[in-house]
Amino acid sequence: MATVEVDNIAHELSNLDFHHPFTPYTVQNQFMRTVYQILQTGEGQVGILESPTGTGKSLSLICASLTWLRNHKATEQEVALEQAGEAYKDEPSWVVEQLLSRKRGELLRQWEDREKRLASFRLKEKAQEERSRKRRRVEDTRAKIETTVDEDAEWLLDTDDHDVHQEDALSGLSKESREILEKIGLGSRIKQVDSDEEIVEEKIKIYYTSRTHSQLSQFITELRRPVFPSSLPTSVAKGSDIPSTEPVKLLPLSSRQKLCINPSVARLGSVQAINDRCTELQQARSSTKCSFAPKEELLSQTHQFRDSTLATLPDIEDLHQLGKSLSVCPYYASRGVLPGAEIITLPYPLLLQQSAREALGIKLEGNVVIIDEAHNILDAISNVHAAELQLSDLRRGRQMLGVYVKRFGKKLKGINRVNVGRVGRVIDGLTEWLEGALKLKDEHGIVDPNDLTRHKGIDQINVYELIQYIQESKLAYKIESYVAHVENDEEGKKSGPLKAGSPVLHALVSFLIALTNLSSEGRIFYQKTHGAAADVKLTYLLLSPTHAFSSIVSSARAVILAGGTMSPFQDYKDQLFPTLDSTKVTSLSCGHVIPRENLCVWTLASSHPGSPPFEFSFKQRGNRDMMNQLGLSILNVCNIVPDGVVVFFPSYSYLDEIIKIWQQPQSGNSHPIWDRLQLRKMVYRDTKGESSDDVLRDYSQMILGARAAGDTRTGALLLSVVGGKMSEGINFSDRLGRCVIVIGLPYPNIASPDWKAKIEYIESTTEERLIKEGQSKSEATAQAKQAARDFYENACMRAVNQSIGRAIRHRGDYAAIILVDRRYGTGRIRGKLPGWIRDGLEKDSHEKGISALMGALGGFFRKKSQENASR
Repeated sequence: MATVEVDNIAHELSNLDFHHPFTPYTVQNQFMRTVYQILQTGEGQVGILESPTGTGKSLSLICASLTWLRNHKATEQEVALEQAGEAYKDEPSWVVEQLLSRKRGELLRQWEDREKRLASFRLKEKAQEERSRKRRRVEDTRAKIETTVDEDAEWLLDTDDHDVHQEDALSGLSKESREILEKIGLGSRIKQVDSDEEIVEEKIKIYYTSRTHSQLSQFITELRRPVFPSSLPTSVAKGSDIPSTEPVKLLPLSSRQKLCINPSVARLGSVQAINDRCTELQQARSSTKCSFAPKEELLSQTHQFRDSTLATLPDIEDLHQLGKSLSVCPYYASRGVLPGAEIITLPYPLLLQQSAREALGIKLEGNVVIIDEAHNILDAISNVHAAELQLSDLRRGRQMLGVYVKRFGKKLKGINRVNVGRVGRVIDGLTEWLEGALKLKDEHGIVDPNDLTRHKGIDQINVYELIQYIQESKLAYKIESYVAHVENDEEGKKSGPLKAGSPVLHALVSFLIALTNLSSEGRIFYQKTHGAAADVKLTYLLLSPTHAFSSIVSSARAVILAGGTMSPFQDYKDQLFPTLDSTKVTSLSCGHVIPRENLCVWTLASSHPGSPPFEFSFKQRGNRDMMNQLGLSILNVCNIVPDGVVVFFPSYSYLDEIIKIWQQPQSGNSHPIWDRLQLRKMVYRDTKGESSDDVLRDYSQMILGARAAGDTRTGALLLSVVGGKMSEGINFSDRLGRCVIVIGLPYPNIASPDWKAKIEYIESTTEERLIKEGQSKSEATAQAKQAARDFYENACMRAVNQSIGRAIRHRGDYAAIILVDRRYGTGRIRGKLPGWIRDGLEKDSHEKGISALMGALGGFFRKKSQENASR
């Protein structure tokens, strides 16, 4: 893997203007040049880039990628013009010039037509909003009208067994809807319409994905800051009076759950129910066809939707509102925007699942993929392909199936009757296995898929065909919605549309899909649960993200994995693209924008030199004396550090245990450590299963001055957990986080079934690969075991690094970071900390005790106090 330093950045990038709206920091320039170089090289390049929070990572990604895109488009067009001239080199020069002049004119006219049309939409926004408001009231009223011609039609299975489509970008739509979407640019053909409706297709796109919609909204806010040059080549723009800049064309993609504007569908709640009901309402046979679905009468509004979207840099909420104002479905209308967009934002699941990409018409071939907050990517891939199923779910599903068959059984014919019977067999077989699992001695364990499918002859059923049938017939939705309808009637709730029910049968389908994966790529686990009634849960875990991610890496021109805390890097290469040539992988760990003197990093290996070390390993954590010494050390830190101190513990259970110890009186001292901490700072704690909002609000108010008169405490202490609610996405900037303390190394529970399976998988696949490469069995085994240990340790250190990153949030911020455990003094562990933390680390601090730490903290905060006073 090639590590990039500033000196290695290509010389031609040194003076490149990235159109950053501010004066970039040195680390931002380094980051942008690296991104640009990766995209320019192309040919399946991958970048793993770390830029600490507070260094403007999102804006740097925007400026680098869009600057490259505009330069690349201009260059490609210029090359195309040159090639056109070369093709006629034997002709007289005036003929060649006329040809080129005409081609330049066509490019210019096409560009001007689009930009003028989009500019007019920007000018008409306010007037259109007023008109849309009136139309929306009319359409909202219309949407409430329900047709009741045939009540049973909504839930009855179709009798035409042959009318099924292959899954594609238009899957689930009626013929009429498919034709309309093809007219606006999505599908196998594009019909040319009037000149004011032409689609200027962007051949290369940037797909930007992040974990949550709020992070994508923040990205779009940043996207509105910079201004980029026109994508026209110089030879075309020269001599014309066109603007030198060109607004960015953005499309934010999302699921039906976020974009649906049909009240009767949107209120269903679950993603699966919304998807099934939506596609059901597109069919020509539907008695209550969705009035917002694509159709000829809405073609004008669909084009308005497209042009308004490309003109205005909207977020998901804007698209939802635009669809309502135009009375056209934003989920389907968004597909007509896709060809003209330069940059598309979307959440992880829509990018990581090939079926989701196909449903949205996303084609990655030759395009750029940027994955932000990529420290989550390994877990995100596993979560997208995970599935769970409980015994109680299956019992409920069997009951629902019985209710449905009682009502419609006599109307089920042919393949419908056969497949409904097969669903019943699958439910009964899985139920039988799970009821047997309740009697197993162990509370959890690994399940053999063959044992699972042996009951009731499930292994004799073609599961692929059954899944396809359930999806195409919408069986799960029909059964669940009918049962919800019956139950609502029984309760006397006859208010019309069905309320959302628990998607039990959809969970069954997800689990069946997981069962069809290669057994080598995943494992199935059982876990007993003890609540009001004994239950047992099956969980499918994807062990290898390689196959799921390979289609992205092999298709895209370049893939950028960017995050604030990506260290250690090796797991991404080993897990996501293990066979990719190292020359195609670029890694970069940027420094922080803060001055070196704004950071004080120490490792605390023991309370005093020569005293027993702090080692919060699983075996040593229960040492009562060590717990008390830790409490006294934190108390000493609180005596010196002003404002906010955040402490991260390895787990919620250990936090509970240690608080109990601190609340007990100490020998020779009548005041427990807990009470002494409360006297110094107001103490708050994160609690598993409860919302963190109230805790964060009270913690912040205490620090920022909302304490009672006469309260002498200097700020607040927040006790949290690595990997918990406070360790990611929370901003402890400035006074809220003057010190972050990490207790121990939060290794995952290696005795748990899922981690056992992960370790075994890495060992076996690594050994097999090394032997194929020519290594001996003994060498391969040793290296495979080390690879598994590294993966395990890297998971721990990523969690630590994520927690550390909560404190320093901008250039003027400052904080102390204390790592409490003797193991932080080892070179191997230190080497897995981010570069900016290593640079700020007191090298021999692990050899010193609490007294030396107090001296360092005192000097650090006195200096900062003096600097603040002099400003």
